[in-house]
Amino acid sequence: MNATPNLTLWGVGTSRTVRPHWAMHELGLAYETKPIGPRTGETKTAEYTKLNPRQKIPLLQDGDFCIGESAAIVAYLSRMYSTKECSLIPETTRDYAAWLEWCFFIVAELDSTSLYVMRRHRADALGPIYGIAPEVVAQAGEYFRQQLRHVEVALADGRQFLMGDRFTSADILLTTCLEWAVAYGVGICDNAQPYLERIKKRDAYQQAVAANVPMAPITPVPAKA
Repeated sequence: MNATPNLTLWGVGTSRTVRPHWAMHELGLAYETKPIGPRTGETKTAEYTKLNPRQKIPLLQDGDFCIGESAAIVAYLSRMYSTKECSLIPETTRDYAAWLEWCFFIVAELDSTSLYVMRRHRADALGPIYGIAPEVVAQAGEYFRQQLRHVEVALADGRQFLMGDRFTSADILLTTCLEWAVAYGVGICDNAQPYLERIKKRDAYQQAVAANVPMAPITPVPAKA
């Protein structure tokens, strides 16, 4: 473990940027925030492009090491900075594998295949850039509800968190997707309601939400014709 981390997180203002903020608050890490937003032109500067040629946020700098993609950042922080007293990953091989399965499922099926498809094609989101498609949005919402049945079944046994009685970074990923779904009016399963309410009471969650607020309103850059 790096005893004296030098952490800088680039990015605020989205459901994905809040994830690494949250992980670092759970782990009690001090870090600097570069509050740049998506589609504002800030990710296209020469300084940022040198760090992240994909020109996306979030991006974590840990000393001379850079890593992008919110779920990958959270996994890195979980592995690098978890301790026996405060850990965001399971210890046993099979529990670790189950944790990986949840993380990949959430990112692939709930986020990118469902919610982000809705975001790309909603008239009040990125539809003006990628094409407004109400039928696609409706189908993506239905697919999200179908996939969320796996969460409904898992939480039916009364467990506190996805991995049982232990909070892990898989809960960070799931919570952001549940909040996203609520904001989009998709609806979430019955067992996820008390789960979400419980998670949102965590101090680290509330600190992360505060840290994720842009210093000024994010104004999207108009798409070029």
